[in-house]
Amino acid sequence: MPNEANYLDISLLGKEYRVACPSEEREGLIAAVAYVDQQMHSITEKTKSNISERIAVMAALNIAYEYLSQKHQTPTSQLVNGTEKGVDSSALRRRILEMEATLEAVLEPQDRLI
Repeated sequence: MPNEANYLDISLLGKEYRVACPSEEREGLIAAVAYVDQQMHSITEKTKSNISERIAVMAALNIAYEYLSQKHQTPTSQLVNGTEKGVDSSALRRRILEMEATLEAVLEPQDRLI
């Protein structure tokens, strides 16, 4: 394959993927793949789901929540009523839980098809 060095073969939940990856970003992508794979395996164990799309969406929501929570962490002295510049992490967490519940309700009928 042309530009073989610009691709990386990865595995998520035992499925193989080939992704474009500049050589200078290879190490970071390998770490990200390991983290995402660990998150997906954790969700698989917790939910007993085997639907890859559901697991991937739930992992993405959890990772986004973690990222946003860390990004917006500030010392308590800078918080006003539990928020920083309009970001309410408890409201954000509730919204993610609502999205997960909606996703479960929509995808539940698919579980019966398997």
